[in-house]
Amino acid sequence: MKTSSKVYYSDLRTSPKENLPSKLARLMDTAGLDGIVAPRGLIAIKLHFGEKGNTAFVRPVFIRRIVDQVKKLGASPFLTDTNTLYGGTRGNSVAHLKTAIENGFAYSVVNAPIIIADGLRGGSFSKVRIDRGTIKTAYLGRGIVESDSIISVAHFKGHELAGFGGTIKNLAMGCASRKGKLEQHSDLSPKVKRKKCIGCGDCMRYCAQDAISVMEEKAFIDPGKCVGCGECILICPNSAINIQWSGDIEVFQKKMVAYALAVLRGKKGKAFFLNVLIDISPACDCYGHSDASIVQDIGIVASKDPVAIDQASVDLVNLQVGLEGTRLDTHKKEGEDKFKGIYPKTDWSVQLDYGEELGLGSREYELVTI
Repeated sequence: MKTSSKVYYSDLRTSPKENLPSKLARLMDTAGLDGIVAPRGLIAIKLHFGEKGNTAFVRPVFIRRIVDQVKKLGASPFLTDTNTLYGGTRGNSVAHLKTAIENGFAYSVVNAPIIIADGLRGGSFSKVRIDRGTIKTAYLGRGIVESDSIISVAHFKGHELAGFGGTIKNLAMGCASRKGKLEQHSDLSPKVKRKKCIGCGDCMRYCAQDAISVMEEKAFIDPGKCVGCGECILICPNSAINIQWSGDIEVFQKKMVAYALAVLRGKKGKAFFLNVLIDISPACDCYGHSDASIVQDIGIVASKDPVAIDQASVDLVNLQVGLEGTRLDTHKKEGEDKFKGIYPKTDWSVQLDYGEELGLGSREYELVTI
């Protein structure tokens, strides 16, 4: 018999007596934040600072309240993320910090320092042995591994490779060093549909690995240079680039779950998870834009189980009616799978099933409304 985990839920209703940051603080207290934070501990608050031009990332005012709650417990929090594989504004620590500050995460706003966990160029990592599936050793940002506790703050949204991005992805891809990101993406191999390609070169200009060229007015991806980050898929304005779906996505999701397990190795009872279901965009915050929300804003959920919180978040999204004028063209009715409507070839349940299999958590949950 499966065990059931508690997931705590706060809607977005407020009053003169309690604003939303105060309600967030009450949510964290109710969900047991004090149990994972030790006095004088160094607490990693793992979030996504948003690419420059993106506006859907978690608001700094929420992060400030999380920081304040941790400080009340006598610990020292720091905000953290790791550098990216793809071309953008977060590929090294200098650019990453600049982007974070420009997006509102300055110390004067959030009351905590920012530490990019894998160093200046992504080479500062720790090896964590797990021996799960194809992942024998995970390569994680050293600053996260060496922290005493971790609080994952994930903006819940769609994702072209995982179906959705929530706590598991925030832990796995977000805490991996450059080497770890490469390992998770290594089985993904985008290909160009020549009939759809118009040779515009957008994908070539965006590719950080110089793996794409335009020849005879068609894009060509060099498999020897491609790292499988998948960013070219959404960059293409004509949907001419796609993953080879023959099993690559399943392998990717399983690697992602194994990496999440590695992040939590050594942090039993020292991990806390928040999913923010606001501005639920169809794609990752890694892009320099954020498309219209596919459903209305829902609320914030908290748990100590990374599988349960993602399952609850999916269910809460799917209970909504899809909004008009968004990327969601099908599966708009209450109860229909919104992420399948956006990415029909991606089965997001793989990550949750495999999470259960590896003992990461449970898909069974009790939703506790505060």
